[in-house]
Amino acid sequence: MTPELGIIEGFYGKPWTWAEREETAACLAPHGYRFYHFAPKADLFLRRRWQEQHPADDAAGLASLSRKCRSLGMRFGVGLSPYEIYLDFNEGVRDALKRKLAFLDEIGIDDLAILFDDMRGDVPDLAEKQVEIAHWLKERSAATRLLVCPSYYTDDPVLDRIFGKRPEGYLEELGQRLDPSIEILWTGEEVCSREFTPGHLARVTKQLRRKPFLWDNYPVNDGPRMSQYLYLRAFTGRPASIGAHIAAHGVNPASQPVLSRIPALSLAESYRLGDAYQYGHALQEAAATVLGADLARRVVGDLLLLHDTGLDRLGDAAQKLRTRYAAFDHPGAREIVAWLDGAWRITQEIMDTQ
Repeated sequence: MTPELGIIEGFYGKPWTWAEREETAACLAPHGYRFYHFAPKADLFLRRRWQEQHPADDAAGLASLSRKCRSLGMRFGVGLSPYEIYLDFNEGVRDALKRKLAFLDEIGIDDLAILFDDMRGDVPDLAEKQVEIAHWLKERSAATRLLVCPSYYTDDPVLDRIFGKRPEGYLEELGQRLDPSIEILWTGEEVCSREFTPGHLARVTKQLRRKPFLWDNYPVNDGPRMSQYLYLRAFTGRPASIGAHIAAHGVNPASQPVLSRIPALSLAESYRLGDAYQYGHALQEAAATVLGADLARRVVGDLLLLHDTGLDRLGDAAQKLRTRYAAFDHPGAREIVAWLDGAWRITQEIMDTQ
């Protein structure tokens, strides 16, 4: 069973261009991708400065992306992260939200995701307050699907260390109180889960009282450590059998838009082929589709250096790789060269300020 597949552009660091977003949607739609959610951490007008209006150029870009996605048969959505709004959901905040909803309705959205991640969670009545906000939004948004990202969107204890200990029974209360039509985003047993299993997803479904809507943090490569790598390998650890246990499967892509399309295509193949899926073969096929045969063979041959070694440990190989890929006239090769030059390095400062 192939679930609804989509892209959730939700990474830190240098954002994609509007053209790169539209090109990615056009590449993936023929392979079964059915939604595109715009939620880059770099868009401060959806995050810390959410009460301010988007600049005119960005508003035009969003409207164009919406039209493009819809023309491809994809739902278009936006992720809104109103910073710690649940601490004081007052009249002024509500008025600002109404203005933001009017803007989103104007550009045209099918999905609205209210994102409560990256915020303190050790506060009284957290689930109750977040449900109140979600229901308020549902009554006023023209979007036909509403999604919520919980403050604790994974079992991973790293969230408790960073954002405070999760309230006891938080997920169960959220699932019980939240309108059953509202989807709940989930990243799995870890922030960047190595695998998803039917057993885990069945347990989460029971907690949330609905199937989780997967926010899959692969091949995303943001963060000071992960930006050292190009995650190019085909998807593993996502057996087709999980399709029956999820509401949808959203992929958080890498900072490199063209290269991200390689693993994204492999996920569609994993669901299509089921037990017949072979991740090595899927990588070769997807790379050839995205890059062309010659460049694909080169990238697959250099996988240990690009995917596994780490930028700061390449040593003399870095210059050899740069020379090799500079010889290709292809946007995928140019992304590799730019990565080698440090164009996508992510610092902790970037993560703290986006």
